[in-house]
Amino acid sequence: MTESPADRYDIRVGGGVAGQFAVGRDNTVSRIDAGRDANQVTASEIASLRVEFERVRAMLPADDTVADHAREHLDELEEAVTNSEPDLTTMDYVRKWFVRKLPQLAGAVTGLIVHPIVGRLVQAAGDTLATEFRHRFGPDE
Repeated sequence: MTESPADRYDIRVGGGVAGQFAVGRDNTVSRIDAGRDANQVTASEIASLRVEFERVRAMLPADDTVADHAREHLDELEEAVTNSEPDLTTMDYVRKWFVRKLPQLAGAVTGLIVHPIVGRLVQAAGDTLATEFRHRFGPDE
């Protein structure tokens, strides 16, 4: 192919710009997201997470008004972590409720929130949510 004056490009990029770009004629750009499937959670993993929720429910006091509220909050938490986009606000609220009302179970509830499967569910929902999750529930919370 011979070069013509129209084939010349003067590209200037200012500071703070990041990413890729293509210059020229007849460009083809491809993107491969390697490792995306690593964040996918299987049905059996969700089932094992639900078993963990049942284990915590079994730890609730037998006949107690607080236990009824705790069961409701655990239901909310289970729904919040298994949604297609996990609900971090509900996760945070439920954890704080257990810290105030049933502190003896706060560690078990926090264990559900920081469970590796929950982490993968959050990561699968996107980097922004995963960053917020680490900010709220990470080691330096």
